[in-house]
Amino acid sequence: MPNQFLTLKNGMRVHLVPVTGTQAVTVLVLTKVGSRYETPELNGASHFIEHLMFKGTKRRPTTLDISRTLDSVGAQFNAFTNKHVTGYYIKIDAKHTNLAVDMLHDMLMHSKFDPKEMDRERGVIIEEINMYQDSPMRHVEDLLEAIVFEGNTLGWEIAGTHKTMKEMKREDIIRYRDQHYIPARMVVTVAGNIPKDIRATLEKTFGSVKPSKEVHPSFEPFVQGASKKRVQVQYKKTEQIHLMFGFPSYGIKDDRNETISILSSILGGTMSSRLFISVRERKGLAYMVRSSNGAYDDAGMFSIQAGLDKSRVPLAYKTIMQELRKIKREGVTAKEVKEAIDHIRGGLLLSMENSSNQAEWYGDEELFLDQVRTPEQFMKRLEKVTAADVKAMANEILNEKKMKMAVIGPYKNEDAFLKSINA
Repeated sequence: MPNQFLTLKNGMRVHLVPVTGTQAVTVLVLTKVGSRYETPELNGASHFIEHLMFKGTKRRPTTLDISRTLDSVGAQFNAFTNKHVTGYYIKIDAKHTNLAVDMLHDMLMHSKFDPKEMDRERGVIIEEINMYQDSPMRHVEDLLEAIVFEGNTLGWEIAGTHKTMKEMKREDIIRYRDQHYIPARMVVTVAGNIPKDIRATLEKTFGSVKPSKEVHPSFEPFVQGASKKRVQVQYKKTEQIHLMFGFPSYGIKDDRNETISILSSILGGTMSSRLFISVRERKGLAYMVRSSNGAYDDAGMFSIQAGLDKSRVPLAYKTIMQELRKIKREGVTAKEVKEAIDHIRGGLLLSMENSSNQAEWYGDEELFLDQVRTPEQFMKRLEKVTAADVKAMANEILNEKKMKMAVIGPYKNEDAFLKSINA
């Protein structure tokens, strides 16, 4: 059957995405909530709630009751939280699709949030925060977003802080959950070998959730230019310096994102990209160097990240900046654009062979865009981008006056780092 979009009786949106050649099904539930919707006292609540959804329901009282049921049929299951969405998924033998739907409905709508379990999980998350902070390759992005989005909740860390995790109250967490886990803010995607009775199963479970008439909490829109700080430094005695450059980009609905994806691919998206060749292959300055673009509802960040030999940071910084200035000055070739489009197409094609990626594609499209695109429609838009478009985008995005940097390494402060790169 073709892809189907349907709305349950309570307004919850559903995408059914058949995938041929598989005996598995992925059931994914996305909720439009993340750290950017939080208050200072509840920073980390979205991520905390995600953890608590696995701690027991009225019908399945413990974590073990949930995990043993899914393990007994060989299912894969997990969840994730970022700054604007939280997702829960189960990938399972198609003959157990009803179990996956029922389990996710039970977890998301009937979790107990037992006070003892909550207090135990606070300690787990505090250790998770410590783990992230001890992983420079991951934590440097948090530092960068803190100054790129300074003054806005987009700059907050997803897991919260030690203080908020210890102090946020159960009743406030439940109130926050109930404001966001409502049909109007949720999307269910079922992808793979979809059973014929799926609609009845969904109506019986997610369709039974009562719609909310309350006005849901929103977020403060991001306004560029609020941040005056240029560099965020975290002292850490390491042999490798983790450096990241950030430039403000565009919201998730902006038509220019296709051009940015091609710019990113050419600049630092592959092992044959300009930055990889100049920084790693020709000069051996880094093990890892890459570029990427992330987009939220109203704002985005184009970034370049490198793990650098600390003794050669000045040359690495100079080399990266030379590549940025060169692509702005000289642009790119039609051959580079074609290769970037082919690379993106190939990666997308491979990812769409997995029902989990299919589910996430259509769920994200439904939550964040005015019109859901198929991967094929996305590629048709990408194929219209020209070399002139990419050069214009490079000059628009790679604005050194708006550039921010984050660094983790043996620098006591911003001045010490700036002095080192200018040595």
